[in-house]
Amino acid sequence: MAGPARASEEGLIARYFAPLAGPGADGLRDDAAALTPAPGHDLVLTVDAVVAGIHYFAEDPPASIARKALGVNLSDIAAKGAVPRGFLLTLALPDDWTEAWLDGFAQGLGAAAAAAGCPLLGGDTVRSGGPALISVSAFGEVPTGTIVRRTTARAGDRICVTGTIGDAALGLRMRLEPDAPWASGLDPAQRSELADRYLHPRPRLAAAPAVRRHATAAMDVSDGLAGDLAKMLGAGRTARVAVADVPLSGAARSACAAEPALIEAVLTGGDDYEILCTVAPERLEDLRTEAAAAGIAVAAIGTVTSGDGPPRFEMRDGAERVFAAGAFSHF
Repeated sequence: MAGPARASEEGLIARYFAPLAGPGADGLRDDAAALTPAPGHDLVLTVDAVVAGIHYFAEDPPASIARKALGVNLSDIAAKGAVPRGFLLTLALPDDWTEAWLDGFAQGLGAAAAAAGCPLLGGDTVRSGGPALISVSAFGEVPTGTIVRRTTARAGDRICVTGTIGDAALGLRMRLEPDAPWASGLDPAQRSELADRYLHPRPRLAAAPAVRRHATAAMDVSDGLAGDLAKMLGAGRTARVAVADVPLSGAARSACAAEPALIEAVLTGGDDYEILCTVAPERLEDLRTEAAAAGIAVAAIGTVTSGDGPPRFEMRDGAERVFAAGAFSHF
């Protein structure tokens, strides 16, 4: 017996996504939206895609998948010192999609968009012919000329990160190896914390104004702290990082105490979606104080130096490490 007929593309948009539309989107009834930056501001644009089986598990809750798809883009907006203004969504659905999945996805997307003040402005819904693919183009704004670029760190700058590092990478490893001794030794709250950090990025939008005012360079940590730091420094600059100063959650500390080799996953695993930035030494305390007032902890973990080569990480035992494969790569 044939199942119930699926709604048309227009019907899906009207049912699930039009209620999320913001000003300028005309209720998603048009092929384009209008977005005007505030006077004296520049638009900041970014795009990221997440693919089933690559960036998330196909069996993940659809609301969580939606939060991740938007969150990874909002993390880029935050690292530029910007305030979100809206986003476009391209949703490529596999052949076995259901309206129940789409309903959960839309609910999660709407909640995440509302929490960030970042409404849906438009997009496209298509059939993928393969796994689900979700692409978000996010828009933010900064006062004119104040975007924080990625490659403008200076020798002598202190290196800082928000929040904690390594939780999502450990959450993924725990999911793949649930019976590993280190994972079995965690208490339920710690296991839940690591799992949640993998499922749900926490874009540090509240720290964006402090980053914009004080950072000399910034990016978000998506592909691994070691590799992303190397990308940020570029030619002519390198860095020294004290691993003991890298902020870890209680769960990550417990995991690394049980299995010290996990520190490499912490430093290279990615999916942190914290802000990595550099700041002149005399501005460090201003950055930390302003971010703390917004509820975001900032840790100083190292110093930019002149030279070439990947950053050097001083381990807790005093040894120095360089991570050849310091970041996730699709290719």
